[in-house]
Amino acid sequence: EVQLVESGGGLVQAGGSLRLSCATSGFTFDDYAIGWFRQAPGKEREGVSCIGTSDGSTFYADSVKGRFTISSDNHKNTVYLQMNSLKSEDTAIYYCAAEWPRPNECSRFYFGSWGQGTQVTVSS
Repeated sequence: EVQLVESGGGLVQAGGSLRLSCATSGFTFDDYAIGWFRQAPGKEREGVSCIGTSDGSTFYADSVKGRFTISSDNHKNTVYLQMNSLKSEDTAIYYCAAEWPRPNECSRFYFGSWGQGTQVTVSS
């Protein structure tokens, strides 16, 4: 059974940083794509960043390029999202998701296994 557990969310001031973690189990980590998605109140869930754990290829949404960094630790079966220079518009519930084989897009429509989410709140 695929399991994904997010952690690291919280309340931070604008300009601050947080690091989210997605601990995974139940699948062959090296073969999957792992993505971070977020959903703000009243908005659709959007893809923030995705990584292919076999080759380390990454994708970033334009809104987070240069501020967020996704990485994976294949020994710990964990994916991280380092978020710097946070803005109030980054406030959302952040989810990690997994899919195999790696989807062509970092889109919620292509990921089938999801964590429960972690709240990120950025105060201005």
